[in-house]
Amino acid sequence: MPAPLALSESLAILCSGLFAGTALYLSFVEHPARMLCGTTLALTQFAPSYKRATVMQASLAALGTLAAIASWLMGAPAPWLVGGILLGAVIPFTLIVILPTNKRLLDPSLDKDSNLAEQLLRHWAKLHAVRSALSLTSCLMFLFSTFSRGAKVQWGMVEAPDFSQGSGAFKRRDNRYAS
Repeated sequence: MPAPLALSESLAILCSGLFAGTALYLSFVEHPARMLCGTTLALTQFAPSYKRATVMQASLAALGTLAAIASWLMGAPAPWLVGGILLGAVIPFTLIVILPTNKRLLDPSLDKDSNLAEQLLRHWAKLHAVRSALSLTSCLMFLFSTFSRGAKVQWGMVEAPDFSQGSGAFKRRDNRYAS
């Protein structure tokens, strides 16, 4: 595999994996925990969390999408294009679908202890789950595509075992077997 393609695919996997991991953490850990603290505290904590996550997740989505599409343009199979589109879809989904809810949650005039605030936080969680699903699907597509074509992961001087040839021995890059 040419080095630029390997680098581009690796970057797409890294970005989609980090995005998916962060999104899943927010969906399954952070947001439920903040909701257990009551609406007032949940809303108070939402603002700084949202501002920090926005920069990181937008960057990961954009970079991962570009890397996946570049991989496809360099000859990677179609799942790289599809995965890139799925990862990139979180950007317009966020701007068009989630942003209005975010703005309402960040509005200083919103009563932090109101039923509306709780409803908005619960609605945000459902919308954010879509981002989690899109990014996880993207990451899984990249990983499946990588491993289905028999790519070998390399660590330093030793390649991962190639069980397809019936041997579990680790082979060094210099063709000597490691003990």
